[in-house]
Amino acid sequence: MGITYFNNSKTFKLDTKKSTYMIAIVDKEQFIGHVYYGKRIEDEEMSYLLRIYEPPYIPTENNRDRCSFYDTFPTEYSTHGIGDYRDSALKLRSEDGHTASRLQYVSHDISKGKEGLKGLPATFGDDSSCMTLSITCEDVFTGIEVVLSYSVFEEEDVITRDVKIINNTDKTIMIEKAYSCCQDFDGVDYDLITLHGSWARERHVQRSPLSLGKQGVNSVRGESSHQEHPFMALCAREATEDFGDVYGFSFVYSGNFNAQAEGTQFNCTRLLMGINPEEFNWLLKSGEQFQTPEVVMTYSSEGIGQMTRNFHNIYRRHLIRSKYRDQKRPILINNWEATYFDFNKEKLVSIAKQASELGIEMLVMDDGWFGNRFDDNRALGDWFVNEDKIEGGLKSLVDEVNALGMKFGIWFEPEMISPESKLYEEHPDWAIQIEGKPMTLSRNQYVLDIGREEVREYIYNRVKDILTSANIEYVKWDMNRQLTNLGSRVLNSQQMGELSHRYVLGVYEMMERLVTDFPDLLLENCSGGGARFDAGMLYYSPQIWCSDNTDAIERLEIQRGTAMVYPLSTMSAHVSDCPNHATGRVTPFKTRGHVALAGTFGYELDVTKISKEDRDMIPEQVEMYHQYARLIQSGDYYRIANVADTKYYDCYEVVAADKSEALVTYVIVTNLANSHSRRIRLKGLQEDALYAWEGTDLVMTGAAYMNAGILIQQMWGDYQSTLIHLVRQ
Repeated sequence: MGITYFNNSKTFKLDTKKSTYMIAIVDKEQFIGHVYYGKRIEDEEMSYLLRIYEPPYIPTENNRDRCSFYDTFPTEYSTHGIGDYRDSALKLRSEDGHTASRLQYVSHDISKGKEGLKGLPATFGDDSSCMTLSITCEDVFTGIEVVLSYSVFEEEDVITRDVKIINNTDKTIMIEKAYSCCQDFDGVDYDLITLHGSWARERHVQRSPLSLGKQGVNSVRGESSHQEHPFMALCAREATEDFGDVYGFSFVYSGNFNAQAEGTQFNCTRLLMGINPEEFNWLLKSGEQFQTPEVVMTYSSEGIGQMTRNFHNIYRRHLIRSKYRDQKRPILINNWEATYFDFNKEKLVSIAKQASELGIEMLVMDDGWFGNRFDDNRALGDWFVNEDKIEGGLKSLVDEVNALGMKFGIWFEPEMISPESKLYEEHPDWAIQIEGKPMTLSRNQYVLDIGREEVREYIYNRVKDILTSANIEYVKWDMNRQLTNLGSRVLNSQQMGELSHRYVLGVYEMMERLVTDFPDLLLENCSGGGARFDAGMLYYSPQIWCSDNTDAIERLEIQRGTAMVYPLSTMSAHVSDCPNHATGRVTPFKTRGHVALAGTFGYELDVTKISKEDRDMIPEQVEMYHQYARLIQSGDYYRIANVADTKYYDCYEVVAADKSEALVTYVIVTNLANSHSRRIRLKGLQEDALYAWEGTDLVMTGAAYMNAGILIQQMWGDYQSTLIHLVRQ
C-alpha cells in the first residue's frame, strides 16, 4: 500500500485500502499521463490505457499530428495554448504576452507524512497515516517549475492533490488560471452529483446525467456561497447509495471556485477543480511561488454512501484540529431568534437562568451588543461593548452567566463595515471599492479589505481585546454579504485580480491567529447561514452554522446535502420556535429535537416565552443529546430514505464504528391515509450479531434488521418523528 514508483515502466502507483491511482511518464519528451483511477488492482504496468500506440500516436512517432496528440492524451495536468482544446488546468502569460505552456517531467520525491500548505487550510497526517508524492515538472516555454503533489491516506481511501508554481526564472509571469486538480476519465456515461441552493435552502442534492460539453458549479461571490458548493461527484448511471462506482471531489477552500466536468469529442470526461479563473490572476515575480488550495478526492465501488463515509473520516481525522473535534459540544442557547436586537443584560440573564435550570450549558449573545447597533443598518466595525445595553460591561454579564453554571459565547462579524460607523468615518478607504466609482450595498454594509495587513491587524486586535476582557469560551464568526466592486487601494492594476484570493488568505490568517491565541475557544463559522460551509472553514472551526433556516422539515434536505460531504458533528443545528421564522411552519417540539440531534444540538428561541409543554421537554432532549452525542459525533452515517424521493418520509441512521449500537431517525413529512406500517431496511450492522431494539422486546440479528427490515407503525399527523436505538447484545 502507499506510493510505489516502477522505474522500468516509469509508472507511479498510489494505493489506498480499496483504490488505485496510476500515473505514467511516456516518450522522450517526458509527458505525464493519467493511467487509471478506480478499484484497487495489483498490476504494475497499465500504461496501455494511455492509447499512445494508436493514432494519433506519440509525437516521437508522428510529429505531424502533435496537435491531435495533445487534444486526446489523458494528461495529468493540462496546459493552455498548445493544442489541447479541452479546458486546461494551467494558463500562464509571459512578459511578451504569450500563453502557451507544456509541462514535462523533471523529477519526483516520495516521502512519509504530509507537509502543510503555507497560508492555506489542508489535511494533515504523520508518517504512519499517509505518504506524499511530489512530481516536479518544467514548462518548456517559460522555464516555470510546477510541482504536482499527491498525498495518500490509505485507511480513509482518500488522495489529496495540490499544485505549487515556482518562478525560478528572471522574468515575471502572470498566472491566469491554476486549478488544483485535473482528472481525465474514459467515457461520459456518468451522473453528476452537485449541491445547489440559496439563502435558507442551502446544499440541496442535484443528480443529473453528464453529457457532452461543460457542466459544473462555481462561485464568484468571494465565498463558497449559498448557491453552489465546492463539491462534485461523478458516479455510474446505475450507482445507488450502496452499489456502484463513485468518484467524489471536495475543495478545501472558502472563496471563488470552479468545479467542472467536460464531456469531450471522443466520449471522455475531463474534471477540473480549483480557484475560479474569473476575477483571478496572480503576478508571480522572480523567486516567488504560488500555492493552490487542496482538492480531496475519493473513489468508492460501494456507492454514494461509502463516498460520504470516506469524506467524513478524512475530515474528522485529518482536517479538523480543534480540541472539540472529539469532545461533546456544550448545548447552547442563542438569543438571536429569541430577541433579535431587542435585548439588554437583564433579558439575557433571564434567558440564561431559565435555560440553566433545564440543563442547557451555554448562552450565546448574538448581534446587537456593540457600538450603536440597534438594527442591522449601522455600527459594524465598532467592536466596543454598548454598556447602555450591557449594563456594567461585558465581564459583569459573563460573570453572572458563569455563576449560573453556564458558559458564555459571543457573535462577531469581523470582515464587515457599516457606512454608518465610527470606523468607516475614520477609514472609508478600508472598504473594498473601486476608487471614484459607486459602491454597492448589501444588507446596508460593505466588506473590509481583509487582504490588507493594517485592516487585519486592527480588526483582529479589537476581537482579541473583547475576548480577553471576560471568560468567553465560544465565538460565532459571521459574514453576511458577498464581495462586489473589486478594488483595493494597495494593489496595482496588474495585481487587482489577486484581491479575492488575498481576501480569503487574510481571513485564514485571522482565524489562524484566533485559534492559536485562544486554543480552548470553540469557534463556529457562519455566513448569513450556510454560505461558507466548506472544508476550508473546518480547518479552523469544528462546526459551522448550517443554515438560517431552522425549520425541522426544511432541515431534512439541507442536512442531507451537507452530510453528503461533511460529518454530522460539523453541522450546527438548533431547536427553534414556531411558527418557524423562515417558513412559518409549525412542527412538534419533539420532531424539532430529533432533527437537531443530527448535528451539534442547541436552542434558538426565548425559553422564557415558549409553552410549558415545550419547555418541559427540554430536559428530556438534553438527556437524549447526552446519550447519543458520542455516537452521532463519531459513527458511520447511512442515508436510508430521503423525502425528496419518497415524498412522504425521511430516514437516516448512524452506526457506531465498532457496530455496537445504531440510532435511526425516522420523520413523517406528509402522512398517508389508509396505509400500512412502513418497512425500513437498516444498514451497516454486524450481520451475525444480535441487536436489541431499545424500549421493545425485539432482538434480531443484524442480518435480519438489514435484509428483512423493521416495521414502523403509522403516527397521527404530519411532521411526526421517532428514534430507534439498537444495542448489540
